[in-house]
Amino acid sequence: MYPNKLFATLAALVLAATLPAADSPQPLALGSPAPDFTLPGVDGKDWSLSDFDDSQLLLVVFTCNHCPTAQYYEERIKSLVTDYQDKGVALVAISPNDPASVRLDELGWAVRGDSFEDMKVQAEERGYNFPYLFDGETEEVSRQYGPLVTPHAFLFDADRKLRYVGAIDDSEREQHVSTHYVRDAIDALLAGEAPEVAQTKVVGCSVKWAGKAHLVDDYMKKLAARPISVELADEATLAALRANQGTEGEPAKFRLVNFWATWCAPCIAEFDEFVTIDRMYSHREFEFISVSLNRPDEEKRVLAFLKKKEAANKNYLFASSKRDPLINAFNPEWQGVAPYTVLINPEGEIVHSEVGSIDPTALKLKIVSELNARNPW
Repeated sequence: MYPNKLFATLAALVLAATLPAADSPQPLALGSPAPDFTLPGVDGKDWSLSDFDDSQLLLVVFTCNHCPTAQYYEERIKSLVTDYQDKGVALVAISPNDPASVRLDELGWAVRGDSFEDMKVQAEERGYNFPYLFDGETEEVSRQYGPLVTPHAFLFDADRKLRYVGAIDDSEREQHVSTHYVRDAIDALLAGEAPEVAQTKVVGCSVKWAGKAHLVDDYMKKLAARPISVELADEATLAALRANQGTEGEPAKFRLVNFWATWCAPCIAEFDEFVTIDRMYSHREFEFISVSLNRPDEEKRVLAFLKKKEAANKNYLFASSKRDPLINAFNPEWQGVAPYTVLINPEGEIVHSEVGSIDPTALKLKIVSELNARNPW
């Protein structure tokens, strides 16, 4: 079943770590009829099983926005539509996840979460050519099909009997794929034959079944309880911050630095976005550092603001009211306008900078792009 031994080993490890609880559904058995559904799509239409009656085969793929494995398969799913739609094969994607059960740190490879509104944006941004349906409100349909992870594929024949269930292929990295399970199953059924491989194990992010919202709340409370502090930054500190040569013996990470002040209205308005970004990506090779342009005698005011925002990242405050030398120590080309945000790679190169308010989505896209190019999942 697994020509790729590494994939098989990884599958076993992931399944061992994400084995469904006793009250979680199991995948639909081979030969079972396709459970009926009526679910809202990102295109504004409610889709039902009967909408695909004219198709010889129906592929139902359970997937989502945030999962890195699901994102790896986006283009391959689009290609399945392109390659087989004229052969009588329909494809529909369903997001089974309860958005309230997804923690911020689980979005470390994503730009947005799994809400219906996020799905609409992602589908348009990525150019989805298939119906993308939301089942996260009740998960009733998903529980009937029983996906274990995202993505998880269910292929039904003309009589809407399940003929293949499992992975799309044998590696999330397309360059390592050696067996195309779904394509092979489709080709067999179109030729009037039974799929040689009818069921495989799956690798991906576990389905976020409802009932985990309290775990998300507990996680957020732990984040809120972390100590928050601010340190004075002199010229040497700011020069080192810009050089990004790592800290305390640790290798350098991608470093996002935001210069702000309590008297800067745009800075205050967007600061929550930086706290969210820190919580999303700080478990990867990434760190967020804030630097306040306030005077050193305003330390109490700065610290009070940081505590209110639960900014447990590294925080600095200008060590002198003479700002020019401090500004020049970080970047002589910066004129001191706040807010000022830069993303520095591990080699100390500025790969993104903004003077003025950020576009949170664009910044997240840049961060994820840089992180994935250097250290993909």
